[in-house]
Amino acid sequence: MSTDIRDTEQLVGLTRDNIAIGMTASIEHVLQERSFDLVAALFGVPDPACDLLPDAASALLVQGILLDFTARCMPGPGCDIRSQELRFMVDPVPGDRILVHGVVTARPSQDSAIIAILLECQRGRIAEGSVTVRLPAEQVTRPLGPRPDIILHRHEHLKTLLRRSAEAKPLTVVVAWPCDRDSLLGPLQARDQGAMRPILVGPRATIEAVAVAAGTRLDDCELIDAETPHAAAAAAVRLCREGRAGALMKGSLHTDDLMAAVVARDGGLRGTRRISHVFALDVPSYHKALFITDAAINIAPDLITKADIIQNAVDMLHALGNAAPKVAILSAVETVNPKIPGTLDAAALCKMADRGQITGALLDGPLAFDNAISRAAAAIKKIASPVAGDADILVAPNLEAGNMIAKQLSYLAGADSAGIVLGARVPVILTSRADSVTSRLASIALARLLSAAAQREPRA
Repeated sequence: MSTDIRDTEQLVGLTRDNIAIGMTASIEHVLQERSFDLVAALFGVPDPACDLLPDAASALLVQGILLDFTARCMPGPGCDIRSQELRFMVDPVPGDRILVHGVVTARPSQDSAIIAILLECQRGRIAEGSVTVRLPAEQVTRPLGPRPDIILHRHEHLKTLLRRSAEAKPLTVVVAWPCDRDSLLGPLQARDQGAMRPILVGPRATIEAVAVAAGTRLDDCELIDAETPHAAAAAAVRLCREGRAGALMKGSLHTDDLMAAVVARDGGLRGTRRISHVFALDVPSYHKALFITDAAINIAPDLITKADIIQNAVDMLHALGNAAPKVAILSAVETVNPKIPGTLDAAALCKMADRGQITGALLDGPLAFDNAISRAAAAIKKIASPVAGDADILVAPNLEAGNMIAKQLSYLAGADSAGIVLGARVPVILTSRADSVTSRLASIALARLLSAAAQREPRA
C-alpha cells in the first residue's frame, strides 16, 4: 500500500489497527532560502549562507523535514515520536527538491511501529535512518491547509543603507536638546562608528548627567549651553546657517519647537521648495526599502505642495542611488473620482510628471495601498502599471494618512524606520522620542548620504 500526500485533500492519520509492515508513503519538499534563514536565526548566525551554517543547523533542517513527514504523511496526525536515528550524507542547499520516502519495517508492539526513512535529492542521498512512533487507537483527521508563512525581521535594507553611508565622510551634526538616553546615545554611537561629529546644544549639566547614567562619554563632543528647547532649536539652526554643521538633528524636544526654528522666515533654513518629511521603512514582508511621504510636516498639502513633496523624495532616492524611483500616489481607490479630491490630485500630478513639472521618476495614481505594494492585488483589479506592486515611494494624501501608514507598518508589520526632513538648506534628522537607537543611526546614515550627494552635485 502506498500513499502520496499530494493525492489527498486532508490529512488522515494511521492507527494501531490499520498500519501494516510494508506500507509506504512519500512527500516532496523544495527548500527555500527562508528555510536556511530560519535555522541561521535559531543558531545566531548573522549570515544564512550555507557555508557559514554549523553542521547542527543542517541537521536541524533535515530533522524538521522528517518531523513534517511523520506529522503530515506517515503515520500522520495523532502519532507521537518515541525515538529517531538519522545518518547524514550531504548537506541540503537552497533549491534542493527533496523526496522523503518511508516504509513500515516493524511493529515492536501493538501501539508502535518503526518506519525506515530515506531523504534524497537530485544530488544524491541527504540522509537515511528510522523513526519509532506510537500510534493512536482512534483515527485522527486534520484539514490539509497551507503551510504557515514565516517572515524573519532581518531589516537588510536599512543595513545596506548603513553600509553605504560608511563610505561617506563623517558629518558634523548639531543635535538640539539631547536630554534623554536615546536621543543622546544615537549621536554618540554614530560618533563612535565614525559616522558623525556631534555638536550638542542644551543644558550642559543635564546632558552630562544623561551621559553618566547611560555609561557613555562626551569626549570630542562640543557642548553649547541652552536653557530651553526653544533656545536650543534656534542655536542649532544658527550653527547650520553659519556652515558649522552639515545637518540638524532633533533630540528630545518637541517637533514643533525644532521645526518652528527651521521654517522661520528670518534666520531659518528654508530652501526653494516646500519642506517635507520622508520615512524610510524596512518592512520584512516587502522586497525593498519603502519610502513614505509626507507623514510629519504638511498637514493637508495642496497640489503644488504635493509636487514639491514628491520631488523632494525623488531627489533623495537619486542621492541614494535609485535613478528612476517608482512613485505611487495613494488614495482609497484606484480610479479618478471627483468626490475624492485626492484622486484628482493624483491624476494631475501624473500629468505634471508627463509635462516635466516633476522629474526623475515614474509616477502612477491614484492607487490604493494594496495595489501599490502588491502585484497580486493589482492583477486582480486588472491594473496594468509598472509602479503597482513595485513602488519605491508612497505619497499619502495628507499627514494623518501618511503617519498612520508608517506607524502601522512599524508596530504591526515589524518595520524598522528612519526619518528625514527634506527641502531645507541641510538635512534635518527628525526622529520620534519613541524611536530606537537603531532608527536614529539609520536616520543619521540618510543625512550622511544626502550630504555627500549634495557635495558631489551642488544645487544652484
